Amino acid sequence: MKLTGLKVVDLSVFLPGPYLTMVLADHGAEVIKVEPPGEGDPGRAIGPADGPSTVFFRNVNRGKRSVVLDLKSPQGREALLALCAEADVFVETFRPGVVKRLGVDYEAVRARNPGIVYCAISAFGQTGPYAGMPAHDLATEALAGSIGITLGRDDAPAIPGIPAADMLASLHALSGVLMALLRRQQTGRGDYIDVSMHESVLASMPNVLGPALAENRHANPKHERSMGGSAFYQVYETADHRHVVLGGQEIKFVRTLLGKLGRLDLVPLCEAGPGPHQAPLIAYLREVFLTRSQAEWVEWFRPLDVCFAPVKTLPEALSDEHALARGMILTDAAGRRHVAPAIRFRDEPPEPRLREPALGEHTGAVLSGRPAT
Repeated sequence: MKLTGLKVVDLSVFLPGPYLTMVLADHGAEVIKVEPPGEGDPGRAIGPADGPSTVFFRNVNRGKRSVVLDLKSPQGREALLALCAEADVFVETFRPGVVKRLGVDYEAVRARNPGIVYCAISAFGQTGPYAGMPAHDLATEALAGSIGITLGRDDAPAIPGIPAADMLASLHALSGVLMALLRRQQTGRGDYIDVSMHESVLASMPNVLGPALAENRHANPKHERSMGGSAFYQVYETADHRHVVLGGQEIKFVRTLLGKLGRLDLVPLCEAGPGPHQAPLIAYLREVFLTRSQAEWVEWFRPLDVCFAPVKTLPEALSDEHALARGMILTDAAGRRHVAPAIRFRDEPPEPRLREPALGEHTGAVLSGRPAT
């Protein structure tokens, strides 16, 4: 696998850091998950369980080795630094200042290993007025403005269905770690990576920041291209109280659908771009979609070259024929389902180990230097 031989020391908990290090593990890295005594990673106790741990925990910690260390003790701190001396990557998600107090900050780790790539993921980054504020995904999205453009039908801000700040920060961190490792091949030196969830969200809205950057105004979601101002980028209810979406605004798609419906006279509304002038077309399509069930619309659209999709439930998404054909759902020996790695290589594909570690399971083996099996 691409990352075989890479050694990662992982102090992270919850979601952004653990997902990053799981991706590394899926592609061959040895990931040593260092957990505190007692309950370990809080993710072990979040949500439903279908085995020895919660689905949340196993979804981001498969294939790792768990070591329990008390970093508040000199012995625990020294054991961690000894692990870092032989590691390539170090990941932590504490609030800024915590690793310094524990004696495992970048300077302390770099003193043992100048080549280490040290990645810190936090809510707001290591500096700035918000650096010390407590926050999880939702608060960072709110401050980045993305919640302010995610509105429900009542025009009130809505909670997104995915943890965007967590996952975006994780993926930015993954990119940073891989870039730093690539650069280390030329210089022999590691680096310090400061990834902010807040900044990851800000950096991930290039298509919706136009009004703010160019005109210093807040976007009106009902009038913007990808937030409700276009009839062909919209959610519609069906006769059975389910929903479908139109997700492509190119005029060729508009002409195809409106031609099939016998309403080419409405095409100019889309040719004029998104905005309130499309309201009559949106109203018309709402009425049309209420005339058939979701399943009937799926069949009706099948021969058409139009960006259309049914809104599926999560169980339906996990049993979707395309996801299954692509091998996105894996099953372990105990019959539990897992989501496969999304990064695919033709050569050296990932080989995820579909087992999460018990708390402290590998403490003795890792500290005594025994290799992973």
